[in-house]
Amino acid sequence: MITIKAVVYGAGNVGRGFIGVLLSQSGYTVTFIDVNNELVSSLNRARGYPVRILDGDHCEDIEVMGINAIRGQDISAAAAAIAQADILATAVGAKALPHIIPSLVTGLRTRWKLSLPPLNILICENLMDANHILRELIYQELTTDERNQLDETAGLVETSIGRMIPVQTIEMQDGDPLRICVERYGFLPVDQDAFKDGIPQIKRMVPFSPFDFYLKRKLYLHNMAHAVCAYIGMYTGIEYIWEAIEESSIRLIVKEAMCESMSAIAKEYDFPMQELLPHANDLLIRFSNRALGDTCSRVGGDPGRKLGAFDRLIGAAGLCQKHGIPPVYIAVGAAGALYQLLKEQELAQNTENASAALQEASGLAPEDDLGGLIIDQYNQYCSGTNPGKLIKTAEMMKKRFVNEII
Repeated sequence: MITIKAVVYGAGNVGRGFIGVLLSQSGYTVTFIDVNNELVSSLNRARGYPVRILDGDHCEDIEVMGINAIRGQDISAAAAAIAQADILATAVGAKALPHIIPSLVTGLRTRWKLSLPPLNILICENLMDANHILRELIYQELTTDERNQLDETAGLVETSIGRMIPVQTIEMQDGDPLRICVERYGFLPVDQDAFKDGIPQIKRMVPFSPFDFYLKRKLYLHNMAHAVCAYIGMYTGIEYIWEAIEESSIRLIVKEAMCESMSAIAKEYDFPMQELLPHANDLLIRFSNRALGDTCSRVGGDPGRKLGAFDRLIGAAGLCQKHGIPPVYIAVGAAGALYQLLKEQELAQNTENASAALQEASGLAPEDDLGGLIIDQYNQYCSGTNPGKLIKTAEMMKKRFVNEII
């Protein structure tokens, strides 16, 4: 029997809770590479790990077997595994990508010496332009001839990570530190055009072209709506995402923000709006999953990054503007992120500080239409308003946009 080998760089939530599961269920033997030596030792002792699927009041336990692991600090062992792999996935987090390059380059060079088949690399990092970023990192270590070889023999495949995996608590571990708790959703959209030498058969992997549509749908619909829910939840003192989305005013704001973004995505990609609606409705149901125990503070973490010019909030609002759609409800969420950013920076909550922080994070000036819209909503937060008043303000702004068009 032929053994097909997968290497997953990163044995954290996404690596074990999503990618490792799909690859194992697709017949691959899976080798994890991770810098957490205790985790590596535990995986090697157990040769597997449990995954608990949380689905409302129900849960399902599955065992991922036939696993082994390598210390990330052992570059020679990591490179040897990469050299012999039939597929590679990275799930280390965007900031850690530069640290895997030495092992990756050494492994690729060994493959080239042995004239082994092309290696497809699934980049599972929730990072825009992940393929270009990884390519540039690898290029820095290669000669001109090797760069050409990389382009010919390595498929740098962007993915869209949609499975929600909360911070793992001791209660979730339920007596086994290797246990990962996840939601049931488990599809992996990938860039169909990036593969070399054919597309491998992996369960629940969804090849799609043009893949930019899936990336924007994930970032500007899923991540945007999640963030809007989180920031209003944090502002109102709500701990969990499921609690926030069940509050009627917050749910309405999230739904309206999703409608704005869906309208823009539909126009951008000439994609039927009615085919986006089921996904949006499914997201609302998934946000309501109490068993995940996902917190507003986790989803709303790092507000400065999430206010980036092309990230989930400002990027989605910008796409709306491009297509003449007033992003008034997305601006409600962006203003909530701005409020949280100043709170974390321990700055006074005033218009001057907010304008400076928004411009630094997103490049938007207060005199910009979108910048002004966000600052107006931010001032509502500062006044101690409630979500119901935020809705009234958003509707007033929407009417103003409509009147300007007329």
